[in-house]
Amino acid sequence: MVSAGVFVGLIVVVTILSKSHADRNVYPSAGVLFVHVLEREYFKGEFPPYPKAGDSSNDPITFNTNLKGYPDRPGWLRYIQRTPHSDGVLYGSPTAEHVGKPTIIEITAYNKRTFETARHNLVINIMSTEEFPLPYQAEFFIKNMNVEEMLASEVLGDFLGAVKNVWQPERLNAINITSALDRGGRVPLPINDLKEGVYVMVGADVQFSSCLREVETPQNQLRCSQEMEPVISCDKKFRAQFHIDWCKISLVDITKVVAVHSNRPDPGTGVLPDIGEYNPPSESLKSRDYFTDFLITLAVPSAVALVLFIILAYSMCCRREGVEKRNMQTPDIQLVHHSSIQKSTKELRSMSKNREIAWPLSTLPVFHPVSGEVVPPLHPDNYETTSMPLMQTQTNLQNQIQIPQQQSSGK
Repeated sequence: MVSAGVFVGLIVVVTILSKSHADRNVYPSAGVLFVHVLEREYFKGEFPPYPKAGDSSNDPITFNTNLKGYPDRPGWLRYIQRTPHSDGVLYGSPTAEHVGKPTIIEITAYNKRTFETARHNLVINIMSTEEFPLPYQAEFFIKNMNVEEMLASEVLGDFLGAVKNVWQPERLNAINITSALDRGGRVPLPINDLKEGVYVMVGADVQFSSCLREVETPQNQLRCSQEMEPVISCDKKFRAQFHIDWCKISLVDITKVVAVHSNRPDPGTGVLPDIGEYNPPSESLKSRDYFTDFLITLAVPSAVALVLFIILAYSMCCRREGVEKRNMQTPDIQLVHHSSIQKSTKELRSMSKNREIAWPLSTLPVFHPVSGEVVPPLHPDNYETTSMPLMQTQTNLQNQIQIPQQQSSGK
């Protein structure tokens, strides 16, 4: 098995299969992008074949990777697999701190058809390089690529070839690849074949070319601030296959970077010091009286509640003004007005109750037209007249006194 690294195109990282089929040894270099593909075809031999002869074996297989003895991978190593029917990829950029320390990665393959598992070990032996790190580093953001597409050796080789034509270095390495989602990017909509985007960092041994420096001009910086594409003369060398966002390019000269040293505390070995055997307390413990605590716990809230009750009772019962006190504090003229209004209201109510005619004067005469006597009311005093209609019909005048007609003198 051969996995690909990058060095002025591609560096071959030799993978040695040990006698045990479960172990692989790889030898990446520090500061150079490491890519290892977990091929599904390699793990299919660990699972039983299809029961029917002639059926194509396309089992859904997923992978789980972790550092041996730990639940997760090392911080510099990432893993991606889009679907259970695609290969998984381990990628990352080891640093000089990991040189000489074999890293054993446990790879567990899950067959979702048969629910069986197979486990292999990947031994990563990181080697040191003399040119690490390269002094000039540039990071490109490619908009039309996903991270697993960019990790393919052919695609990565084409990109490094385009960068080499623009930069013209003697040494050119791919240092790291990061998905835009790991930088806070948003998941693209599933329309128009949109991609997530990927950041690719490369390093070289010569200064940046004039084409790469064009993005730092004031005109292009102004266009970037207005969310417009800058004018880059060498963009056409990438445009055929790679759409680069030149506003997000980063150029770093590590020879001019001031190192900041921070005094970090020593984390230690993580093992507690030996302080001897544990001596439990003796059984002869002194008894404790909780009566005082009980009184304090019960008496203090009760006293507070009693004081509040007394204050509330005094405010509600002992500070009522009453009618006499209210009248004493009210001006005399206001009392006279209130009394006159009250008397007038009572008088009107009594007059409306004792009225002799139960309907308006426009409908019936008040006095008898012949005798001149007052016509008695048709309804008693306690009759409810609020619902009486204004104009009475003939059926409603059954008790009305008939008015005699005047006879002629001849009769």
